[in-house]
Amino acid sequence: MTRPVVAGVDGSRESLAAADWAAREALRRGLPLRLVHAWEGLPEDDRDAGLPETRAPQYHARRVLRGALDRLNERYPQLYLAAEQVRRQPGPALIAEAADAELLVIGSQGHGGVGGLMSGSVAMATMAHAERPVVLVRAGETPADEHLPDGSCNVSTHTPYRDVVVAVDGPCDDLLDFAFRAAELRRAQLEAVHAWHVPLGRIVPGDGERDRIREEAAVELAALLAPWRAKYPSVRVLETLREGRAGHVLARVAEGAGLLVVGRRRRRIAVGSHTGPVAHALIHHVHRPVALVPHD
Repeated sequence: MTRPVVAGVDGSRESLAAADWAAREALRRGLPLRLVHAWEGLPEDDRDAGLPETRAPQYHARRVLRGALDRLNERYPQLYLAAEQVRRQPGPALIAEAADAELLVIGSQGHGGVGGLMSGSVAMATMAHAERPVVLVRAGETPADEHLPDGSCNVSTHTPYRDVVVAVDGPCDDLLDFAFRAAELRRAQLEAVHAWHVPLGRIVPGDGERDRIREEAAVELAALLAPWRAKYPSVRVLETLREGRAGHVLARVAEGAGLLVVGRRRRRIAVGSHTGPVAHALIHHVHRPVALVPHD
């Protein structure tokens, strides 16, 4: 079964940028793209569709989806593209769509949450409960933003891709497979980042103790990456160890990246929208696209 890339659209600038990013990712992966506009106000039957009070919202809903579809057909004519309006609340609709998707892409406002109809707790719940990777994209993201500047420091789509950065904090096959695959598709370098720190409760360590902790972290990171280096031999890997809290370290490293990949543990309960403290901080503060990969 071929899983599509799915993008949620609602007419916001963030969702249009997400749909564009999703189109490029679908082409990189050789997959179809499916656009979804979810609105629980869609009429149940033809009789409801004719009511005066529903005509304006229906027209707006159709225009949102048609506008996104026309835009992508014009920009990416080689892309296999489908679109559907779903009569359901956006959060549950996109969680259901993600179950059969290769990945789900939605727009992100950063500090203000997630843009358009996908705002606040609805968006956080979608990210927390989706069973497949979710990619968050900011408004204004362009194809050139995925690439390094040219020799004159000008934006370009003809230069190599920026690094893919992955946060590594223990064994996680789904996370590393996604990150290595993303780097392979882009022919980009993969920067594997591990943030280490002296455990709480210890006395202030001397230089020797600090060096020992860092060396242990380096050995662990190399061991975690070894099988994935073997599986993806064409991917150049940079192992980066930084002392500090993971959220702060990753936010700094990710600013020059093309994509940041972060893991989040799958939730076993149906309520709540917690994504984990590190992922939550990065969603709101990193300006680059962020992929959240669920794992056990």
